[in-house]
Amino acid sequence: MDQRKVKEILSKHGIPGEDAYDLPESPLRFPDGAQYRMEISGVERPEVLEAVITEAQRRKLPVHRMISTVMGATLLDRAELRDFAQIAADAKVEVIITPGPRSGWDTGRQLVTPEGGLSGLRFRGADQLQYVVADILRAVELGFRGFLVLDEGLLWLLSRMREEGDLPEDVVFKVSVFAGHGNPAGAKVLESLGANTFNPLADLSLPQLGAIRQAVRMPLDLHIYLTDSFGGFNRFYDGPEMVRVCSPCYFKMEPGPACVVGPGALYKPWVSGKTLADWGREKVKFAQILHELIQESYPGAVLSDWGPPDLAVPQP
Repeated sequence: MDQRKVKEILSKHGIPGEDAYDLPESPLRFPDGAQYRMEISGVERPEVLEAVITEAQRRKLPVHRMISTVMGATLLDRAELRDFAQIAADAKVEVIITPGPRSGWDTGRQLVTPEGGLSGLRFRGADQLQYVVADILRAVELGFRGFLVLDEGLLWLLSRMREEGDLPEDVVFKVSVFAGHGNPAGAKVLESLGANTFNPLADLSLPQLGAIRQAVRMPLDLHIYLTDSFGGFNRFYDGPEMVRVCSPCYFKMEPGPACVVGPGALYKPWVSGKTLADWGREKVKFAQILHELIQESYPGAVLSDWGPPDLAVPQP
């Protein structure tokens, strides 16, 4: 088959026929006209959130989104979650809550086998879907409006719930890097299922990311610094071109030994709040470094100010 013909077929269906080797500039922007925003991961407890916000304010660097309770929102009591929501609301930052129930919480152990891990972090059975929806509704009752999703079936279900009024219409869903998507067709599927924002595989090349941007309009969440368990890379000097090619995008700072698996995992309930707060301040510093590099090499690139109105800020 002539590959040129295959490219034409893909393009007919809204999928680029090849990666974006010419690195075209993205014409898309956030609703406030900005091209990029900052996202801090691993904000597990109210004291960590407070530390990150205080550090960002001290550095005069707007931070827009907090990926929170990666250990599972189930493990915070209602008083902690209320405090979390109030701190975020006062600072006008978006909180993406990670619900607790997921494959790693289940009794089935296929997930931890070498081959079983390749099947992905999907929910097992109807009970697990019920558990995770219950955890999300618990957080909604306390005012949260943003949630991390790593299963396409759950994404479809939550989107239907949002359409039918079982969830507030202003709830947003961010698809996790753990979902494992890395091509334009996968991104388009997620967008069609109701995803508001999407974290592609973190080690994609700029042309690969550019092809994804050509297929979808939702913001891309791009890792600049990622844990050793995922490869331990940083992409600070890719930042300017990422803004130009992938706008609108969130930049993610997530360095460390591991996220949720292994002895060095940071997002576990036994990791002290002080440790996470100190690490959160360091992530804000890295975000400032990235911002400076972007402004030096791509003058005029626009970072959102604090609290743009389209953020899923908690409503305690």
